[in-house]
Amino acid sequence: MKLPAYLFSLLLIQSVAFAAADFSNTALLPPIKSWSGTSEKLIQDQSNPWQTPVEAMALTDTPDYQTSIEYLQKLVESEPMFHLTSLGKSDQNRDLWMLIASRDGASTPKQLAANHKPTLLVQAGIHSGEIDGKDAGLMLLRDISKGGKMALLDKVNMLFIPIFNLDGHERRSENNRVNQRGPIHMGWRTNSLNLNLNRDYTKADTLEMQYLLQAINQWEPDLYFDIHVTDGEDYQYDITYGFNADYADSPNISRWLSSNLRPQVDQALKENGHLGGPLVFGVDPQDFAKGIVGWTASPRFSNGYGDVRHLPTVLVENHSLKPYKRRVLGTYVFLEQSLKTLAAEGDALKKAIKKDQQAHPAEQVLSWSSDREHPEKMDFYGIDYTKKQDSITGIHYVEWNGLSKIYKELPVYWSRIPQEKVKVPDAYWIPAQYQEVIAKIKLHGIQYTTLKKQQLVKVEELKATDFHFDKAPFEGHGRVSATFGAISVEKMLPVGSIRVSTKQNLGALAVALLDPRGEDSLFSWGFFNPMFQRTEYIESYAVVPLAHQMIQQYPELLQAFNQKKQADKAFAEDEEQQMRFFYERSPFYDQQYLKYPVLFELKP
Repeated sequence: MKLPAYLFSLLLIQSVAFAAADFSNTALLPPIKSWSGTSEKLIQDQSNPWQTPVEAMALTDTPDYQTSIEYLQKLVESEPMFHLTSLGKSDQNRDLWMLIASRDGASTPKQLAANHKPTLLVQAGIHSGEIDGKDAGLMLLRDISKGGKMALLDKVNMLFIPIFNLDGHERRSENNRVNQRGPIHMGWRTNSLNLNLNRDYTKADTLEMQYLLQAINQWEPDLYFDIHVTDGEDYQYDITYGFNADYADSPNISRWLSSNLRPQVDQALKENGHLGGPLVFGVDPQDFAKGIVGWTASPRFSNGYGDVRHLPTVLVENHSLKPYKRRVLGTYVFLEQSLKTLAAEGDALKKAIKKDQQAHPAEQVLSWSSDREHPEKMDFYGIDYTKKQDSITGIHYVEWNGLSKIYKELPVYWSRIPQEKVKVPDAYWIPAQYQEVIAKIKLHGIQYTTLKKQQLVKVEELKATDFHFDKAPFEGHGRVSATFGAISVEKMLPVGSIRVSTKQNLGALAVALLDPRGEDSLFSWGFFNPMFQRTEYIESYAVVPLAHQMIQQYPELLQAFNQKKQADKAFAEDEEQQMRFFYERSPFYDQQYLKYPVLFELKP
């Protein structure tokens, strides 16, 4: 059979393998102004024996895993203040290294805690194409050890994870992030199992995340930076960063970050030729003038997770359209000033952490929606653009022209309207058979007690009254959402069941994980999906005499049955539904079907 000409052409196009050399992402990106800043003085040339690999490449490329770690190991071997520890191995058998930097040369969590100084944890490369933090951190650590900046560690400790997504880092290519201006070779966004580590904080599926949570529990940092590079709109800021605001789960921490850290970091960036800005997103990517959205992150993300466990967490998003050199140097300035601020004002931060840990509010918000009625206003340093439609493809797009534009009093819509608010119980009970869930609770560092003998408990039980499964898997899970009704019950729990009190430092995290109405709860991630399975059934030959017996004892049941047939056409035409009407009301029905297994212990 001869194919029509247009079909033949389509097949031909689909079979063509376009060579990477045919394209250049540099030609695809918007124009930019030339840049120079005081921070360029930080760059060391080849006359310095401790020149970092990125400096040797003129801050245009980034070294591979082996080169990066060899430099780090060499630096650690030469400096008694530094120690290196492997948190574990990736799926492809690479070590996840963390450097410990302290004036007293601490090498264990106990030794670090003994110096009673606040600790900053810096993590780079959770999306390993966004690797600015690795190269900036190596330069800063070199200067602390060899460049006269040892005083930065007088009153503070630093933990440094140069590459978090190890295997993605080595999936290096010149073609991985088309919308990012350098480095030349970029790693891949996800790990070797194609899982996004910055969606894994609550479910903790990946080895990398499990190692990180264990490290956070053991080393107890006071401040945590997760360093990324943006996608999206063009603007003048080269270093943007954010954290959940003070209406969320850690208000005292948020106020310290806003009042103490942000102004000092922004000033240091400005003095060095950079521009720090808020982490925001355009309401409409085709019309920036409509305003920007301020994000309240859920706990699947680093900044949302830090908020709910009262770990001060800053999500750094360097601007993807700025050159790699500028982004790395800006990150260096950001880190250096943060060490200074933490050293000077760490006591105030520790007090804020303790206050949030001990708050134990009666209610907790599990999700937020944007406040479109009451925007805040800010002068936003943007880039001008023209809205266009391509004459060949017909696609509508924004053409950024590289020219500075200040949006006066641009509306900012913060996600601060509670969408799902729940009452916090005194405790949760997890039956012994849910070992995977219990292991997650332990991994997060949440405290619990274990039943040594079976116990009858008076609790509240939730039953799903309506539920919905996502059509496609997300991050390796079949996600589910549901609405619930609650009843008071007595349950006999077996040996090995656990009680999770909410009156603990990580009480808010326990709520986020165990209340099924939370968008990043273990329920939402599908850890309790077997509760939706019906495993016992009834045949028509049995249900008919059963229905007769039930109607004889409860005549009102027949009236309810007939009313439902009259009111519900689908029910009236479906004998399977009619059978279930009687079966579900009988003592033979599975009484655990649709019941959420985690039980709520309420206040007496």
